[in-house]
Amino acid sequence: MVTSFTTSYATFTNKPTVIVKIETYDGITGYGEAAALPFPFYTPDTTDICMLALRDYIAPLVLHKDFPNAQSLMDSLKVIKKHTFAKTGLETAVWMALSIQQNTPLKALLGGTQHKIAVGAPVGIKKTIEETLHEVAVRLEEGFQRIKIKIKPGWDITVVEAIRRRFDAVSLMVDANSAYTLEDVKLFKALDQYNLTMIEQPLADDDIVDHSVLQKEITTPICLDESILSVDDARRAIYLHACKIINIKPGRVGGLLESKKIHDVCQKHAIGVWCGGMYETGIGRAFNIAAASLPNYIYPADMSPTNLFYADDLVKDSFTVDHYGYVKVPEKPGLGFDIDEKKIERYTVEKVSIG
Repeated sequence: MVTSFTTSYATFTNKPTVIVKIETYDGITGYGEAAALPFPFYTPDTTDICMLALRDYIAPLVLHKDFPNAQSLMDSLKVIKKHTFAKTGLETAVWMALSIQQNTPLKALLGGTQHKIAVGAPVGIKKTIEETLHEVAVRLEEGFQRIKIKIKPGWDITVVEAIRRRFDAVSLMVDANSAYTLEDVKLFKALDQYNLTMIEQPLADDDIVDHSVLQKEITTPICLDESILSVDDARRAIYLHACKIINIKPGRVGGLLESKKIHDVCQKHAIGVWCGGMYETGIGRAFNIAAASLPNYIYPADMSPTNLFYADDLVKDSFTVDHYGYVKVPEKPGLGFDIDEKKIERYTVEKVSIG
């Protein structure tokens, strides 16, 4: 990574990922990405666990079998509980192959309607408030439409107040990554005065009920992230009024198909969504862009170009953010970007071939 990035649970200086490559009987190649973190601090999935699950359990279920669409593929994987990131690696590779096979852009296969998507920039926890203010200024100058800052106990009100004092009109949200409890209600009530777009995942990932209690106490919309692993989780959260916004990360929920299902149920109940990221390479980001083209993605996505995080990428001519804070949705079949096979080979540290 070109710079470290700190959240409430860890500091990143590099990030391994799993790239899935599939070959079909009719000679089509598809690429996908299982972008789990290298440690189980965000969800139980890790990079190593994804490799194991793909090699020993997922691949044997799909090898030499026919899948006319993504739903039939995912139906075959229902016997495997959770492991959403590993499933996403395979599922997205299949989506790419289907897109090429049908000569149809990913966006069109999903039912996307947006030709460009608004993007925001995440700002990690810095050593000083001045460093934070400097990065916010840089990201705004680059055109990003929304700023998301990471918070944790001891790094919350003070930094929010400083940003609001210098950038009073910026669209601002905070992401706690489950760092707080209901005992911190007073803190969240204090955050109400800063006109935040949302507070993302303030409480534990399994505390949908507690989020419901907190949302009744504050006016700022709660956005759920780690709590939502499936469309059923989204349905329960909506029923309990646990949030007003949902962050959909394809990797976290098991791929594009589940992302669309969550999008659809949220749209039905007037819950706006946006697309988060897992520090994917350009391969994973391409699928995020396609997902974010669906109509109910009404908040700016975490879609920073990979060069903001990584010194190199696995695709050629990846996307850029224009000065108005938008990314164009690719209109050509497949990934939408060209794979750089030589770079994949250069950066591969472990490879498993199954056939």
